[in-house]
Amino acid sequence: MLLPGVYAPQDDTELLAEVLREESPPRGARVLDVGTGSGALALEAARRGAEVTAVDVSRRAVWTVRLNAWLTRLPVRIRRGNLFAPVRDRTYDLILTNPPYVPAPVNGRAPRGRSRAWDAGGDGRMVLDRICRDAPGLLRPGGLLLIVHSALSGPDRTLELLRAAGLKAAVVRRRWIAFGPVLRSREDWLRRRGLLASADDREELVVIRAERPC
Repeated sequence: MLLPGVYAPQDDTELLAEVLREESPPRGARVLDVGTGSGALALEAARRGAEVTAVDVSRRAVWTVRLNAWLTRLPVRIRRGNLFAPVRDRTYDLILTNPPYVPAPVNGRAPRGRSRAWDAGGDGRMVLDRICRDAPGLLRPGGLLLIVHSALSGPDRTLELLRAAGLKAAVVRRRWIAFGPVLRSREDWLRRRGLLASADDREELVVIRAERPC
């Protein structure tokens, strides 16, 4: 179920879910899904017996996850808040995140409404940089962070920040997909910025895996 205005699971969600299934966290693992949207990733982890917390800043997203958890009878702890603010007193074996990462023209206002699910400032890193800064401190020894985002948003920068925080980080999955409605709507702007070449007609998604040493 999806309430109006909540980000619908798409290629990026499925790509991250594939890596989650490969990692196969053990039963009882403490998992955090940040920017949960519909709760698809949180529910995927809960199906495997993980102890799952889902966080989103959107009230509609929070209600969507509550409804979906109730419909599937899966236990998910749900909190409303900005990124890690509601869970700073806890640590996790696995953190999942499909954050806003689409570069967007900067107009001096923060994204509002549905666009909060994808707009991420001029370089696409408005939320990614905060995750790279704050997530490592919430990982238990041996814990994993899995992030999906577009190659337009600087995967090398993500790797650099996570490694600087002491994590072992690498790109573990890539996939090319057709432009969705958001990218098509700002295709000319992205080309003027040099983020898209004139011949580009697809977007590359990446999943980054970062591990805190034991």
